[in-house]
Amino acid sequence: MRKYSVLAILIVLAACTNGDKEEETVDNSVKPVPVPAINYTIISQYPHDTSAYTQGLELYKGKMYEGTGDYRNSHLRITDHKTGKVEKKHVMGTDSIFGEGITIFNGKLYQLTWQSHTVYVYDVKNIDKPEKTFRWPYDGWGLTNNGKYLIISDGTPNMYFVNPDDFRVMNTIRVETSSGPVNYLNELEYINGFIYANVYESDYILKIDPESGKVVGKMDLPGLEEKYFPNQVKPDMGYVLNGIAYDSASKSMFITGKKWPKMFEVKLN
Repeated sequence: MRKYSVLAILIVLAACTNGDKEEETVDNSVKPVPVPAINYTIISQYPHDTSAYTQGLELYKGKMYEGTGDYRNSHLRITDHKTGKVEKKHVMGTDSIFGEGITIFNGKLYQLTWQSHTVYVYDVKNIDKPEKTFRWPYDGWGLTNNGKYLIISDGTPNMYFVNPDDFRVMNTIRVETSSGPVNYLNELEYINGFIYANVYESDYILKIDPESGKVVGKMDLPGLEEKYFPNQVKPDMGYVLNGIAYDSASKSMFITGKKWPKMFEVKLN
């Protein structure tokens, strides 16, 4: 009698175990939803200074403002973007200062630094010396504004909406696709209600909903170096697509890369 009881118990346990395995089966039929492609046309090419390790780009009153990185060589400059001529240059890099993203808001130019936690604020009419500084607790990567707040990325999926007067964080969003969070959001530009962001060391630009953080579009820009300046490509990990500016009058986007010899004018289709 005892042997039969043990056998019966083992059969019941085996059935329960098999049942548990069936309940834990993962449904692999759910796949990530592709991000919609953004179609574009390159309409013009302009010279770009190959000494500029581009971190921030902003078109303002017909002039291109550019913030560059690299310790010691970080600087802020104003250029004629159609000729590539540098008209004004303010060197601000040191052994500890590495320039990052820029934006222009209410007549002031804001410039991030990478890991020194300092934000420089200039009068846009005089970039020779900052008027004041703010403390920023995170890494500084990309910077833009929506007409009310500054928008800052720090290399994580987070984007911070910041009061430009006192640098208080007013809101934070997390940038995601259906596959998950997106890291390395670098140079930013706010265009017609959306944030456009370079993704560091990639050949695409993402379009982001600033309310939800969802990625709603993607500009693929593969092989620009090989196609447009194949003999000038450098074996440098930092030699990548980075830099977005927008001209609201012509509705053109301007894009370039770190130490690239060209800047491209692009129309979204």
